[in-house]
Amino acid sequence: MPAPGTSTKSSQRRRAVLEAAVACFARKGFYGTTTQEIAERAGISQPYLYRLFTNKQALFASVIHHVSELIATTLAAQVADAAQPPRSPAEALHVARTAYTGLIEDRDILMFLMQANCAADEPLVGDAARSCYARQTELVRELLGNDEEAVRQWFGAGMLANVVTALGLPDIDEPWARTLSGR
Repeated sequence: MPAPGTSTKSSQRRRAVLEAAVACFARKGFYGTTTQEIAERAGISQPYLYRLFTNKQALFASVIHHVSELIATTLAAQVADAAQPPRSPAEALHVARTAYTGLIEDRDILMFLMQANCAADEPLVGDAARSCYARQTELVRELLGNDEEAVRQWFGAGMLANVVTALGLPDIDEPWARTLSGR
């Protein structure tokens, strides 16, 4: 049931704007994307976009929160839905890495995450990006049995996976690309 003063239709439009914004910001970043482009992709007017989000920073921060929720939900669900629950932090790490790899195969998600890091100098954006990392860190820490070194390894491997995927290294048959992509 929608909160008082909201409607399901408004909630659906808000979600459509967030999804459109992921795609637009993924391609051109915070600075290169206009709210008009996002509104057009979402099938709404720019003034209506500003009724949903006060400004571009607030929209971008909301998209970070949306993607953070997607990541957290995907990782937690993958671990919970494993054929057998992971018996060790190493097994949980493998299951979570598999889920993360699947997520970043969606190029829009991957590129949006990279763009979010690049726009972290914007106050609302930086706060949202740090909040996203904090949430992911706590989730991964929980999955890995509070092993700080394993958490750092997770993020290091994740950043490398981002680069490998963003640059299409699995499709490049050169020694350096094979090294980075683990082939």
